[in-house]
Amino acid sequence: MLSSSWNMLLGRKHDRSGFCGSKEIIKPCEASDVSCHVSYTLKKEEVLNSVMADQGFLKPKRGFATTAVHSGKDPEKWSGAVVPPIVTSTVYKRTVHNHTGYVYGRSANPTRSALEDCLAKLDGGTDAITFASGLAATTTIASLVSKGDHIISSDDLYGGTSRLFRDIIGRLGVEVSFADCTSSENLAKAIQKNTKMVWIETPTNPILRVLDIADISKVIKSFGDILLVVDNTFLTPYLQRPLDFGADIAMYSMSKYMNGHSDIVMGAAVVKDEELGKKLHFLQKAMGAVPSPIDCYLVSRSLKTLPLRMEQHKKSSMVIAQWLQKHPKVTEVLHPGLPNHPQHEICKRQTSGHSGVFSFKHCGGIKESEAILHAFKVFTLAESLGGFESLAQLPALMTHASVPEEQRLKLGISDELIRISIGLEDIDDLLEDLEQAFNVAFP
Repeated sequence: MLSSSWNMLLGRKHDRSGFCGSKEIIKPCEASDVSCHVSYTLKKEEVLNSVMADQGFLKPKRGFATTAVHSGKDPEKWSGAVVPPIVTSTVYKRTVHNHTGYVYGRSANPTRSALEDCLAKLDGGTDAITFASGLAATTTIASLVSKGDHIISSDDLYGGTSRLFRDIIGRLGVEVSFADCTSSENLAKAIQKNTKMVWIETPTNPILRVLDIADISKVIKSFGDILLVVDNTFLTPYLQRPLDFGADIAMYSMSKYMNGHSDIVMGAAVVKDEELGKKLHFLQKAMGAVPSPIDCYLVSRSLKTLPLRMEQHKKSSMVIAQWLQKHPKVTEVLHPGLPNHPQHEICKRQTSGHSGVFSFKHCGGIKESEAILHAFKVFTLAESLGGFESLAQLPALMTHASVPEEQRLKLGISDELIRISIGLEDIDDLLEDLEQAFNVAFP
């Protein structure tokens, strides 16, 4: 039988009470009705093709896939091995006065170097530095500033970053303030004489605001030598390259889309300025939060399929976002790829589309949120995002529980806000899972 999920997406009226859709009511056809089945298939393909069509977004960088496959993987460096080996040695033979570039596993590792070389090229940078986790990367980057300096952070961001800035960095004598960075005026007012760094996420987590990187860079650089750090975890360099728009550092939780298989924890920073790269390499060595060679190998493997994965995440999430927009119990869909998103035009100027993670609000409360999340059969109720599997979670009680309640409510992180990460499953199955979960929560 033709799925009512696709009926809704194709603009047909849903047969459940309370739905305000198009005037025409279409009765689902039987599988045996060949002409109806063909018509449905064609309509479905039209929807998918429209998602993939050029909607005014930036074109993906030419040669990105080739770079992802070949950078850092020169067989001549590895005795002809096409796949770089996992080098687990922590010590390296040397002379008293010279070495080959590798002395001790914390300071450098050949498998890690191969990954860092690839990451730098994918982001259009000169250097990349990897870390044991995304928060290890954040901690190390924040260590570029000193006691008495000031960091401005966007107010809507990952709960772990917020906790680090509020509870740890501030305790070390670095002043941290939070600002709505969607407004250049607000940002300019927040800058002080001792401001040394501005930290933003775009899109933000979990409200999915889009911040204008080029505009923010222009504003802060007019005040002097202030570093702009962009957490690009949600989009990866395939969909957005912050360094191209004036950012000094592109930061990643590699555990998410960059690896894409939910089996490693890692972070990274990519820079264009060579001196800044040297400073971060020094901090990487001095602070010691480095990833294992095996994790570096796994990420290098995963980067080979990054363009393919991101295209599918992008396509599937747009279809599902459009379906949610038509659902009678959904009050708001927070997806930058949708034309009605407040910063949709900014999204088109600086990205090649949106990834698979976005949020939505329904007309119920905490009871209905819990019912939806526990009713899922394909989606998994879990934190994190960017893997091959689809995930769903409640930010107010999970990823952003550490954010002060007053701040959560101000940002709109309410009990009816659900964040989902669309994986690589069949779109039909995900739509049907969403529909049955809503039916359980709103009988």
